[in-house]
Amino acid sequence: MSQTPSTPASGEARRVRLRIAPSPTGDPHVGTAYMSMFDLAYARQQGGVFVLRIEDTDRARYHEDSEQQIYDTLAWLGLQWDEGPDVGGPYAPYRQSERLDSYRPYVERLLADGHAYHCWCSGERLAQMREEQQRAKQPTGYDRRCLGLSRQEREALPGFTEVPVVRMRVPDDVELTFTDLVRGQVSAPRPDDQVILKADGFPTYHLAVVVDDHEMGITHVVRGEEWISSTPKHLLLYRWLGLPEPQFAHMPLLRDEKKAKISKRRSPWARLTWFREEGYLPEALLNFLALLGYPPILEDDGTEREVFTFEEFTQRFDWAKVNTVGPIFNLDKLNWLNGHYIRELEVGELASRLLPVLQEEGVLGPQPALGALARLKEVTALVQTRIVTLKDAVPLVAPFYVADEDLPIADDARAQLKDDAAQVLDAALHALAPIDGSIGGRLDSVPEWTAARIEAALREALVEGMGLKPRLAFGPLRTAVAGQRISTPLFESMEILGKHSTVERLRRLREELEHA
Repeated sequence: MSQTPSTPASGEARRVRLRIAPSPTGDPHVGTAYMSMFDLAYARQQGGVFVLRIEDTDRARYHEDSEQQIYDTLAWLGLQWDEGPDVGGPYAPYRQSERLDSYRPYVERLLADGHAYHCWCSGERLAQMREEQQRAKQPTGYDRRCLGLSRQEREALPGFTEVPVVRMRVPDDVELTFTDLVRGQVSAPRPDDQVILKADGFPTYHLAVVVDDHEMGITHVVRGEEWISSTPKHLLLYRWLGLPEPQFAHMPLLRDEKKAKISKRRSPWARLTWFREEGYLPEALLNFLALLGYPPILEDDGTEREVFTFEEFTQRFDWAKVNTVGPIFNLDKLNWLNGHYIRELEVGELASRLLPVLQEEGVLGPQPALGALARLKEVTALVQTRIVTLKDAVPLVAPFYVADEDLPIADDARAQLKDDAAQVLDAALHALAPIDGSIGGRLDSVPEWTAARIEAALREALVEGMGLKPRLAFGPLRTAVAGQRISTPLFESMEILGKHSTVERLRRLREELEHA
């Protein structure tokens, strides 16, 4: 019999330790953040440890840049881990591919004790077996062709392959009920003789997760409800190997509008990176994810509060309150929350968050001048109540950072210009900067270039002087100044642009209409 595998120090084993263990097989899934948030909340509440482990044994689906994306997106959300591949820790290494030597002693122990056996069945033979079971309408599962046979005995039979896998030998009387922190007593279906070591020497998830969780002292395993059916397999491995069992919490699955499990193939927002790309705030996304699996905060007066910080969530967290019904991923609710958080930010803070988005979209360069940054704060004050995501600000902010002669006029804005648009622009130019024929230049008719003075001059000229309704009077001006139908407030925008740019843009559109 092989030597008993090592056990974490007793003091460390008693401390609450939770982990998230994503696989680097593509863009990180939003479920990774969902589980991480609950892990970290409980770990912080209990004074425990949050571990990030990379489960990269699925080499066929491995993506080289996926691991860095996991680090970046979780850090962006503020879900900071205490131990992991990038920060180290007492139970390193934290990548499964670097832990291959640690699994073999456990496999040898299971083989020696009769809890596992070698299987030499070829892939073709297993596929044929499944087809026959399906035709006979029988439950699919391994038929134990190799159980009790030596290599020589199995080689004499059809469907043999040279390199075997190792399978669990699941007893007929396996216990199928366990206690779940979220769901109470849970029953699972009887498991198959699961492969625990593949032919390439890599462990399957079922063996690796048990070994890694044990060796890293994990006390609470939090995962999606789709793993309920695998829990009896894992409990068997813990008991066969004489290892302390962790507590399990199976979270409800996130579902799309069709009540199906969310998938990156069907929903772009299943990718965790999508939320950052689209301009959602990390604190709003965390708040939203918490509400998907947990009720609003109940205040002392009996009212419910849906807006709360991660710290508040951590302080009041209780596994018994986690929702067991798969929540629907409602983007409208997320948009509402994100808009709320945007409006709560100090203007300077919002401007600093807008800056990288505007740089990414090409509105601002990589090293904007001080004047451009000062203008951004002014513009941010105008857009703050008009955007739901940071990305919504891009078309509203862009007109402030384009040369007057390069300002594009959107087709829908040009189409809404009426026949009197030229007259409106002429009157506006005369009100703001009339031409003096004696000097061949424009007069300073609005010496204090403020939104209030600009509005007063234009209302006098267009609304009172021409008898136009404000919408008809100011629509052509908005098109000239912003190049679009929807923009930041007109008079405040003119103030920020300055008199020269405002007059130049009005004059440019007036000339285009004349040539047209």
